[in-house]
Amino acid sequence: MGLFILKRLGVMILTSLCLTYIVFFLTNLYPNLEKLAKTQGNFRMSDEAVASFLDSRGYLQSTPAKYAQWLGAMPAPVTYTEDGTPLGKCVRPGMEADAVPSFCGILQGNWGWSTVSKDEVSAVLATRLGNTGYLMMWVMIVMVPSALVIGVLAGMREGSRTDRSLSTVSILSTATPEYVSGVIFIAFLASSRYGISPILADWGWIDGKTLFKGTAAKAMESPDLQNFTLPVITIALYGMGYIARMTRASMAEVMTAQYIRTARLKGVSFRNIIMKHALRNALIAPFTVIMLQVPWLLNGVVIVETLFNYKGFGWQLVNAAGNNDIDVLLGISVVSVVVVLLTQLISDIGYVYLNPRIRIS
Repeated sequence: MGLFILKRLGVMILTSLCLTYIVFFLTNLYPNLEKLAKTQGNFRMSDEAVASFLDSRGYLQSTPAKYAQWLGAMPAPVTYTEDGTPLGKCVRPGMEADAVPSFCGILQGNWGWSTVSKDEVSAVLATRLGNTGYLMMWVMIVMVPSALVIGVLAGMREGSRTDRSLSTVSILSTATPEYVSGVIFIAFLASSRYGISPILADWGWIDGKTLFKGTAAKAMESPDLQNFTLPVITIALYGMGYIARMTRASMAEVMTAQYIRTARLKGVSFRNIIMKHALRNALIAPFTVIMLQVPWLLNGVVIVETLFNYKGFGWQLVNAAGNNDIDVLLGISVVSVVVVLLTQLISDIGYVYLNPRIRIS
């Protein structure tokens, strides 16, 4: 197991380097750099002024050199203006000339500078990751148990009325995009003029005008049932159907296995067959799907975070892409790659504990 993990870590490092280099190359194409120069300087800058701006800050170097500097494996050049002001990748606003470090990359813990937020990328991403992490936690708490229960109940008796009903619900939830279900929830549960909220308000069953809030902006500081329920349900409902369908298929396959038939012939109760024999083997395939939900939740909740004005990791990705915030985009790519690779590693290790027959060669 230890040797397997070491090999996988080595592959993860190589994969991370390849993927981040591709993102670095795309974000550092000259049109993006030209847009960055005009955003930071003047939109009426001439081509010569743009080239001078980029050259003084090291943007016109070769891509491998810039990538090595971004990683922190190569010193970044520093130039000075006529009044002695330092310019370069490692220079931060207000930094003295003698305080500029030679190495300032990912390996040194320096993720760059956000040209939009005017702050360190690490600080920006930490805040957004905290918001999305809290949202992910509650989505998983709601989504995973619900999906497993639906899938197990449907797969226990394949072809029954319960199976057909639950399978239809699972398909509908997966087939409905988040931007559709989110808008429906807002109109039905968070509108003071339409849906169920006006009725409940007239009956005196709710204190405010609406049952839930149509925005989750305040949930970033003080989440509660009113401002945090709708985004959680919107995301959980979409992912729940896929997990439930995989669980149902796996459970139905296990229930037709020979050892299940043998247990039935021996007179083992149906409850014991499910809990002691079928459930563990049926959870192997859904385990992979559940682990794949983590990277999806990290980057795939862009629509929901934008819809409910919840400034998380996905919202930051859209904001950085729209404003050409290169260092933030690179930081997001690093976090995304690491999360995807770690979840795959955890998924592989989990296989061994769920099914001892699996051997790692």
